[in-house]
Amino acid sequence: MKKIYFILLVAVAIVIVFVLNHKYEDKQDQAIYVATNGSDENVGTKSKPFRTLKKAASEANSGTTVFIRKGNYHEKLVVKHSGTNSRPITFKAYNKEKVVLSGKNLKDVEGTALVTINNKNYVTISGLTIQDLSTDIADETVMGIYVTGSSSHITIENNNVQRIETDAVDGNGHGIAIYGTGTMKDINILHNTLEDLKLGASESLVLNGNIDGFKVENNTVRRSDNIGIDLIGYEGTSHDKKVDYVRNGIVKNNIVYEISSYGNPAYGEDYAAGGIYVDGGKNITIEKNTIYKSDIGIEATSEHAKKYADNIKIINNIIYENYYTGISIGGYDEDRGGTINSTISQNILYRNDTKGLDGGQLLIQYDTKNNVIERNILTAGPSRIFISNYFTTNQNNKLQKNVFHKEKGEKGVWIWKEQEYTAFSKFQKASKSDEKSSYIDPEYQNANKYDFRLKKDSLAKKIVF
Repeated sequence: MKKIYFILLVAVAIVIVFVLNHKYEDKQDQAIYVATNGSDENVGTKSKPFRTLKKAASEANSGTTVFIRKGNYHEKLVVKHSGTNSRPITFKAYNKEKVVLSGKNLKDVEGTALVTINNKNYVTISGLTIQDLSTDIADETVMGIYVTGSSSHITIENNNVQRIETDAVDGNGHGIAIYGTGTMKDINILHNTLEDLKLGASESLVLNGNIDGFKVENNTVRRSDNIGIDLIGYEGTSHDKKVDYVRNGIVKNNIVYEISSYGNPAYGEDYAAGGIYVDGGKNITIEKNTIYKSDIGIEATSEHAKKYADNIKIINNIIYENYYTGISIGGYDEDRGGTINSTISQNILYRNDTKGLDGGQLLIQYDTKNNVIERNILTAGPSRIFISNYFTTNQNNKLQKNVFHKEKGEKGVWIWKEQEYTAFSKFQKASKSDEKSSYIDPEYQNANKYDFRLKKDSLAKKIVF
């Protein structure tokens, strides 16, 4: 009899464990569906979906994927709950259907974003089209996606953000804005397209404040009237001033083009917008990006006096036909900060300064110290300026193994510590460039068609690589 009771007890225990595990797995793999023909009175299944993102967000606890069916949603998505490491929350377009979050008919625009994540963790936003949010009021900021507070372990991927606009003279707008007011970690901005944005004094894609650890990879940013990708520090965004800067991240494999502030009411006729801009960031790698037809290809400095872009690695980027300059380091005047302990290496700088603004291929401005500029290939644009350096606050910057493109019938111009040189040998001596720095034809395979591979027997290949 005891054996029978024991067997029964074991059987009951197995059933209980099975049921509990089954419930846990259901919760772990929970799916919620939203559709334009659904109802918030439904249960949120595929056959009986919810109607609104608001309802789905309120029900989406850890371990939930919210599948959004095709159609236009004229509402905001505000994430209400956090996920966990093993049970994240995901909002995504179902089966790659076209899901549009539109701000076109929104009445409440003030300080608004179409997607907001505030103090939430382990959240992914994937595959959405976010568009048509605008304002003409100066003190309102419109945003496609806004992440703030101490939100961490956030992934924004495969989204298309377009037509976010401020029409106010002193207005602000962002495509994607990540503002670390608290401590943020593990921010991932991957495979998104941001386009046709009117931004006022703000940026297409920005990380600002206390952000420690991030990836901005494989995005396309184009046709916007201010900065493409911006990594910012020292603006008072963080509650803790000691860590009020973006750090320890990578910006890689992005394509950025047609980014210009010319005609933007906040800038008038200035060509001031960087394709990729580090403004006071630290320990950041900018690698294998392509930037063209923008005001400035890549810029690394700080806009705040006695603050710096520090340990920025600008490596193996292709930067061509930008309006003002290819790469810029240092502050634009003596009231700004500068660039220190950074590396500019193995970049292709090809015919930038197309507007003849004397920025050349490499612009070295105020307060640059202990930077290494090496193994780059520079081809002059219409101004014929390779390096433009009109400040004497240029200290301990090393130039080595750079190749300056010598073209038949064309002169070269180098400006170093306010002195202009048209003879490479004199510039080489003045700048203390090493003996392997050369003024030769790098022998591109077909640069006219933007094929910047070097021919097999190119001497430049041996120098640079």
